[in-house]
Amino acid sequence: MRILALFAISVLILSSCKSAIRIIDKPIVYDQERKLLTLEYLEQRYGIKANSPKITPKMIVLHWTVIPTLQKSFEAFENATLPNWRPDIKTVSGLNVSSQFMVDRDGTVYRLLPETIMARHVIGLNHCAIGVENVGGDIGQPLTKAQLKSNIWLVRYLSNKYDIDYLIGHYEYTLFENHPLWLEKDSGYRTVKTDPGADFMEKVRKAVDDLNFKLLPKS
Repeated sequence: MRILALFAISVLILSSCKSAIRIIDKPIVYDQERKLLTLEYLEQRYGIKANSPKITPKMIVLHWTVIPTLQKSFEAFENATLPNWRPDIKTVSGLNVSSQFMVDRDGTVYRLLPETIMARHVIGLNHCAIGVENVGGDIGQPLTKAQLKSNIWLVRYLSNKYDIDYLIGHYEYTLFENHPLWLEKDSGYRTVKTDPGADFMEKVRKAVDDLNFKLLPKS
């Protein structure tokens, strides 16, 4: 059963300064197995025992997939359980990684999950974070100007809907280890990240400076 059963695929056109940004609902599998794995993750990793995997968004986390195409990136997140090529994090939880949004290289924005359903995309902070994955990235396939524009628009869109305090790049997540939002119980469970790159984050932050996000904790 897919989220498609919960809400129909639709295209939402919203104005953005000089042009329009498209949000297309492209749901990944969200069946009973994924729901139970998400609830299990919340309880085992964060000590949150809940009947629903809903989150209260306080943070937006920008990522890159390091996978060159939308289809392959989507397939990596689509199923409820982790694929065999992710043994590095499978011992922590069988829940597959995902995010609420994915931005293709042409700037098209896809919504993979409802914005207030937990996705596994950032250690310690999934319970309060909306993830935005950008197709590609890293050496040989830098993020595009169209992706930059859409990320800026999406940050504004989400900030208008929710009480967002922080905007971070995935590589900055460990700065929150001693912050009240940090809930990861295993002090040894960390991964080194570089996405979506300091230059990309600087450009997004400069463009949304008027939103007055809180400063990141100091390391």
